[in-house]
Amino acid sequence: MGAKDWMLFYASDDVSKVLRAAPKIDREATAAFVERLYPSHDIRPIEDGNLHYGNPPEGTVYAGVFPGLSIICTWEAAGDSYTDLPDHFVSEAAGRTLYLHAMHSVVDFFSYAIWEPDGTLRRAYSLSPDSGVIADVGTPLPFEEKYRAGDPEFLESLDEDDEYPFRFHPLDLAEAALRELFGFNYEGAYEDDDPELEDVVLAGYSVTPR
Repeated sequence: MGAKDWMLFYASDDVSKVLRAAPKIDREATAAFVERLYPSHDIRPIEDGNLHYGNPPEGTVYAGVFPGLSIICTWEAAGDSYTDLPDHFVSEAAGRTLYLHAMHSVVDFFSYAIWEPDGTLRRAYSLSPDSGVIADVGTPLPFEEKYRAGDPEFLESLDEDDEYPFRFHPLDLAEAALRELFGFNYEGAYEDDDPELEDVVLAGYSVTPR
């Protein structure tokens, strides 16, 4: 496994449906979206990316505003827990469902969170082998059950003397979350109706504090 991402999805429609439609980016709305999230920053357009560019370095973001969905891939979403996300990134949702998804293959880290349209946190879960369970708020969603109960395929792969702290691999759960929440995977099985991530164009920006 080698996938990494740190992403926020602001949704007023079904995310997978919007992505499968390969929507056209609204450039003007996207620029305004980034400006709201990065006040007091110098914002400079750079080359476009797409939804494969889910892990930009600090100081670079990829964003897109589409009908029913706004996306930003940003280092601000890469924190250990949902509590690390600046408050104004949450308030930007303004009546939409907000999803946070972050994973880092080097350290087997995974974090996700969902806020209701009224700003209430519905679910947050994050963990890594070095830190253990960092956040566990709200009722687990059904896609988590297989993993939290102990993923048989993962357990079979462990050596008897392996002291891995979880009964599943965090990145397996991270990919399951991508599939459940957004209708695609970065790694794993490709399904016939999966969106073509290269077709979901995201505008690139350099963001530098003034």
